Amino acid sequence: MSHLDKYKKHGLGFTQVFWGNGKGKSTSSFGTALRAVGNGYNVHLVQFMKNGADSLEQQIPGEIQALEKFPEFSYRRFGSDGWVIKKPTENQIKACQTALNHVKESLNKYQIVIADEILYAVQLGLLKEKEIIELIEDKPRGSELILTGSHKPFPKIFEKADLVTEIKKIKHPFDSGFLARKGIEY
Repeated sequence: MSHLDKYKKHGLGFTQVFWGNGKGKSTSSFGTALRAVGNGYNVHLVQFMKNGADSLEQQIPGEIQALEKFPEFSYRRFGSDGWVIKKPTENQIKACQTALNHVKESLNKYQIVIADEILYAVQLGLLKEKEIIELIEDKPRGSELILTGSHKPFPKIFEKADLVTEIKKIKHPFDSGFLARKGIEY
């Protein structure tokens, strides 16, 4: 019996999506991770487009530093060539394909896998919507998959998911010129 079989009865196996133009998509997935590791589940975070950017993204965010204290939590960051501006580079596309392959492998090893910013990778043209639909359809039955990112809706992906939450911005200090604050936005 695989380590995932005993958890099927507890309801693992859903696909969750956090998307929208508001702050809190990744944070929602980290909250789920915290709750899960607190209950003994193993969680693996795969971050898309988070290595290689000359900015705050190179730092390990506080939420990952906090979750690293749990032996049930692990993560891996992927990315290349900085921010995607207009057209993605070949290296950026390859890095996203590598990250997608890592997610597929991880679904066979971990009870919960978070594919952070994967929907932005689709929105920016680094991955195809069809690849995400196949990921959802092919994931092991007892593995929970959480997808985050994108300001653009993907109805075909949403149709395949079990939970879809739109994070909608009403107001944000950034609009008034305030920059990201350590411990609050990163």
